[in-house]
Amino acid sequence: MINNNIKNDSGLLALAIRLVIGWTYFSAFWRRTILANKLDPEVAGYIGEKFNHFLPNALGIKPLIQYLVENPDILWLNMVIFTIIEGIVGLFIIFGLFTRIMSIGVFGLAMGILLGSGWIGTTCLDEWQIGVLGIATGYVLFLTGSGKYSLDNYFIKNNFSFTKKKWFAWLGSGILPIKNNIFPRFVLIGSLAILGMTLFTNQVFHGGVWGTLHNKSVKPKIEITEGKINNDTLSFNLFRTEGVDVYGSWIIAIELFDQNGNIVIQYSQKDLSSLTNENISNYYVAKIKPGKHSLVVPLGAKAKMIFKNQVFSNISNGTYTVKITDISGAFWTHQITK
Repeated sequence: MINNNIKNDSGLLALAIRLVIGWTYFSAFWRRTILANKLDPEVAGYIGEKFNHFLPNALGIKPLIQYLVENPDILWLNMVIFTIIEGIVGLFIIFGLFTRIMSIGVFGLAMGILLGSGWIGTTCLDEWQIGVLGIATGYVLFLTGSGKYSLDNYFIKNNFSFTKKKWFAWLGSGILPIKNNIFPRFVLIGSLAILGMTLFTNQVFHGGVWGTLHNKSVKPKIEITEGKINNDTLSFNLFRTEGVDVYGSWIIAIELFDQNGNIVIQYSQKDLSSLTNENISNYYVAKIKPGKHSLVVPLGAKAKMIFKNQVFSNISNGTYTVKITDISGAFWTHQITK
């Protein structure tokens, strides 16, 4: 017969949550180091490029992300550290070792995912859901600690001396040293704060609470800025800020029009697929580069595009329009004054 102490073991009741959330984070370490080498900057699928995808619409931490993707060596080091932390947090959570401090790790990792990539998700707001659920489960595991099937419980049951210390209740498992009359408010305030974060980010990223729903991962969007025509050179910045993160936008035409709508010069698919490093100066880890049949622009990639042609020296002063066309038919324009 199971006694009521076992039935009321909140850490035991949260076992499924603990195992699943633990594997969720440990699996990130497993994928990047064992199943595939995703920490090598020279290999396709490098995690740093994925991190670069977060940049255009990250919330609150955009300057940090931009600094990292502008400094590849520092980015690589942070990706390694981040991966190791995910592995340690996930493994400790699975085994129920120092559960509460590791649950704070879950909370922090999930918050990073939410703020950085909560806007990404082509089907079910994927990254946003991962982020908010990670925050909520991290908070639950902090409240419950680990129960019967855990190393924390093994240490407590076998009377290890450190389990008698007050710090172990805060960092490991056991009864939280919070007064009974305060504890319900502690749970309520934390839960409402997490709900508030959930509703706020759902609205900011996707318009999911009121107004018009939007999903920035469905269609590509490219920003064109700082256009100049100087002597024989046309230059402008190209920055892809929206669209699917798993493949690039395929640019099939770049055209320059005069104020009457006449084409001054046109770069076709063949021209764009033949561009060199002299034409493309990338700012970040995710790079704009020529593909087999087009110019490939990954999510979060930004580059200065440089085109040299005597045509630009011969045109008169005035207002011109550069037009960039994606293979989907979408196009973007930017006015340039010579």
